[in-house]
Amino acid sequence: MDAIRSRTLERSSEDPNRRFFQPDIEAMPRKQLSELQEQRILELIPAAYEHSPFYRELWSAAGVDPGKVRSLDDFAAMIPTFTKDDLRAYRDRTGDPFAGLLQVPPTQLTSIMSTSGTTGTPELLPEIWESVPPLPGCQARDFWELGVRPGDRVIVPAGTFRGFYDTFFQEMGLVPVFVDSWIGQGAEIIAALRRYRPAWIQLVMPMVLELERLEGAYDIREACSSLKGAAFAGQPLGAALASKVRDDWGMELFTFTSAGDTGTAWECREHDGYHLWEDLVMAESLATDGLRSVPDGEIGELVATDLDNRAAPLIRYRSGDLVRLDRGVCGCGRTHVRQWIIGRLGDETVVDGKPVVLAELWPAIESQEETHDGMFQVIRTSRVADRLRLRVGYQSTGTPDLDDLRGRLSAAVVARVGLEPEIELVPVDDLLARSSSVAKFPRVVKE
Repeated sequence: MDAIRSRTLERSSEDPNRRFFQPDIEAMPRKQLSELQEQRILELIPAAYEHSPFYRELWSAAGVDPGKVRSLDDFAAMIPTFTKDDLRAYRDRTGDPFAGLLQVPPTQLTSIMSTSGTTGTPELLPEIWESVPPLPGCQARDFWELGVRPGDRVIVPAGTFRGFYDTFFQEMGLVPVFVDSWIGQGAEIIAALRRYRPAWIQLVMPMVLELERLEGAYDIREACSSLKGAAFAGQPLGAALASKVRDDWGMELFTFTSAGDTGTAWECREHDGYHLWEDLVMAESLATDGLRSVPDGEIGELVATDLDNRAAPLIRYRSGDLVRLDRGVCGCGRTHVRQWIIGRLGDETVVDGKPVVLAELWPAIESQEETHDGMFQVIRTSRVADRLRLRVGYQSTGTPDLDDLRGRLSAAVVARVGLEPEIELVPVDDLLARSSSVAKFPRVVKE
């Protein structure tokens, strides 16, 4: 258990040709995974009740006696779930910046990071490091699966969002090259790719759009030819951009997503779902309107529990992510559960009684050449609206006929969802500049 808690990058073998970074964990039989999870849960519950004022208040109100939680079944039956709104309400009421989750004195913390704030006020993330920062540390297995090996160079956007990555890269024996990847830096990104010949690059949306803008002046495929893989996270790439990255530029694209705010979940080389590391997080899929467990293969809300967070663990946290789970063995041989992200609770907009989701709008926006990047936002004041308002980013080369583009987009949206939209057109760079997060682009915004 100590190795799990400290997030060390210890490997069970030093063979660089092996498929897994930690074979004994990544291919652990499900029975052993369940036993490991139960052990951690039985340690977690009494500690949280004693040291976390948020959990003590929440569980006491629900009549929970931590001493009676003696199995995973007891855990699921007795421990209540909670949401981010519950944490915000506790913070507003008490003034506690950690929303009552912090279980250690602040002097024991190594760092305090934060979430992106894409869906609201950023949440503080207190961390205790032993070897590497927690969030990067849980990604070592994923980096190894991408083919990255000691001695490789990797290009990452400059910054310390949700974790200081230098220590992590050094522990893996990698050489980080930090590059400004924001708007206007496309030529510098290409120069770095050509000079350093990296094995891996972290893509963010502005970087993808910068490379696309420079396709006519540079051979992007040649510049990216040294890459073993490229990662992308945040709001998903639309089909047009994902195809461009994979097919035109020749990158093997590995997308990753949140593991219910407890860490990250990455694609493997099979590209068949996102792996949740079950020695680090316990994943449940529950009905959105209650505590009923949803069977594998059906859509439910991801409810996550930190199994290795000693500072401020999330315990039965309702993430708001709509997912399908599969606990079958992946084609890569890993035994840990995989998830497929279907959408977000709250992203659905009801217009005149008709529900509209982002996935329905995306193909309509991508259908026009000027807007094929799929950069758009739904503008609303509440989930229920009397009209469908869209803000769409267009490529501003030349002098496009915006009235004509608006008409074509409107027709595509009507054909897709049956509603006449109000469309505000803005240059795609201006749309990106309105984002309050460096990591994610918000698709649903209030105004």
